[in-house]
Amino acid sequence: MAQQCVLVAEDELIIGVDLCDTVEEAGYEVAGPYDSASSAIDALEHRTPDLAILDVRLEDGEVFPLAEKLMAANVPVIFHSGEVSPTEVSDRYPNAHALAKPCPPNQIIATMREALAEA
Repeated sequence: MAQQCVLVAEDELIIGVDLCDTVEEAGYEVAGPYDSASSAIDALEHRTPDLAILDVRLEDGEVFPLAEKLMAANVPVIFHSGEVSPTEVSDRYPNAHALAKPCPPNQIIATMREALAEA
């Protein structure tokens, strides 16, 4: 069975690299980190991920258009933000998961597994 692919969109380099390391160490393939929604959308032309972890605010603005595109393709989304609360995200996207930064790696992995199991 092929590795599941997780798209990571995060504009803070250190957080993005750390998040990608966490995802890889958990046994998943990583696409990213993308620092803008537009670069992540471009990546979708080549491959649809199995899951996406998205910072709410990227270099080119809010991530919501990317999130909606992923959700329309039945890709589970986890919002990972230090600026927008999980409650705010859940109010807008009740089927998505949301984590507040900073988030420990074990919680990220548990949320990834939960989101993938629900898909």
